[in-house]
Amino acid sequence: MKRFSIYGLSLLLFVVAGCTDKFDEINTDPTQASETVWDPNYFLPNAQLSYINLGYGSIIYQSLMTQVLASTFYYYGNGDKYVNTQNSTSYQGNIFGTTYGVGRLLAEMMRLTKDKEQYSNLYNVGRIMQVMNFQQGTDTYGDIPYTEAFKVREGVQTPKYDTQQSIYAAMLPELESAINGLDASKLKPTGDLFYGGDITKWKKFGYSLMLRVAMRLTKVDPATAKTWAEKAAAGGTFASIDDNARIVADANNANSAIYGVYQVADDYRELRFSKTFIDALKTAGDPRLSAIAEVPAPGAAANANQSLVGNNAASIQMGLPNGYDLIGGATDIKKAPGYPGPTGTGNDVAPLGNYSRPRISVYLKRNGTLFVLTYPEIELLLAEAKVRGWNVPGTAADHYKNGIVGGMTTMGQLDPTAEISATTATAYATAHPLTTTSLEASLKDINTQYWLVTGSEFNFMETWHNWRRSGYPQLTPINYPGNVTGGTIPRRMIYLSTEIINNGASYQEAVGRITGGDLLTGRVWWDK
Repeated sequence: MKRFSIYGLSLLLFVVAGCTDKFDEINTDPTQASETVWDPNYFLPNAQLSYINLGYGSIIYQSLMTQVLASTFYYYGNGDKYVNTQNSTSYQGNIFGTTYGVGRLLAEMMRLTKDKEQYSNLYNVGRIMQVMNFQQGTDTYGDIPYTEAFKVREGVQTPKYDTQQSIYAAMLPELESAINGLDASKLKPTGDLFYGGDITKWKKFGYSLMLRVAMRLTKVDPATAKTWAEKAAAGGTFASIDDNARIVADANNANSAIYGVYQVADDYRELRFSKTFIDALKTAGDPRLSAIAEVPAPGAAANANQSLVGNNAASIQMGLPNGYDLIGGATDIKKAPGYPGPTGTGNDVAPLGNYSRPRISVYLKRNGTLFVLTYPEIELLLAEAKVRGWNVPGTAADHYKNGIVGGMTTMGQLDPTAEISATTATAYATAHPLTTTSLEASLKDINTQYWLVTGSEFNFMETWHNWRRSGYPQLTPINYPGNVTGGTIPRRMIYLSTEIINNGASYQEAVGRITGGDLLTGRVWWDK
């Protein structure tokens, strides 16, 4: 029996024939569609939602490692304290499975649309999305199957792992070709959750993604980064928050995930904003603080009563320090400096009562907004390109200001209660201009803002990727007893464990190329 391959086809568009010459009468399932009548547009919304709706995949690790969130609970110790707890290695492989689950959908969609005029735009949208999908996969693990993925039809059951360097070299021209293939005069995709088939917005998305892919190379290959960043800027990136790529979940769909951190009642009780994140907002007088954070109402910390709206006054917000627990020893939260004391009913979670949590009106929603790629992120990347002396339009100061204003006004797309007016945002940005005393000072400002933007959006994967690339903000690692990283923040995730069995030779070859091995402390190619 052949082993199941995660790189195979995602949908069987055929039926199995039995031993008869009356195939059409007996073996055709009238409820199944053949690929001759199947509408490939159906693949697109499934791929889009699967790509961004990562659930625990980014909460347990990336949200906590980057000190946007914090937790005292053992289950979240994986990211908060860099320890391996129950089933933690399976979560480390979560993005690997997502990459090839989404990739199978897109690969099949592209197979069914290639060289078909009526599906030209759908085909090229699929190519753009596949680049984004593979970027997330390779940024998380390093070398992954790329050129031989999804070739089960050709007999490839155990694809080789391509080097991250070669994947990046392929992704950039692939993006350019796909963008050039988009044509607003042709039929638009249907079921598009990002832009409703708007090809003009997809072109902006493609160039914005090109910029992000290019900027990932600033440490390892600045010349290539410069070439493609300039090309992306010339092509036309996002122009306002109206271009933000996002999905608004369906509140009436039982399969539509509650957005962001609160997946179940336990998450509601067990996660808080990190002290690092809250202090950064509070010290700067950032209006996002009261837009996104609240101190739970009395009793809310001790139960899962989701109707108990908290107090979002900026002056009382206090972040939970990372690295603490509830087990009574030296690292118990009650021993933390400035511990505020419990509120509520005395339940075991009451000690978290006075620490700031994400506002339930903003983040605890079945019809929440899931951000994919946003205007403020792109403006901050353009600011960085400009301070590096690259040929992109505008000034670094203006792009930086746009990034701050865009980051703040984007909060209104999460929920009207989080809206920050353009006037307020502009006043703040004007009072906090880009530091230009040195390149490093500018990079610190820009990438700290990127951390605040993506953290507030709960786009934790991008928060982590850009932190590893830029080194900003300068986070203090947690050295919790029993951690598996030597007290350093994880730099990559561990491959999906089934790869050792199902694709062993290719896996072992890839591991041999990782600086530091298949560990949380290993480093991907661009993170040198």
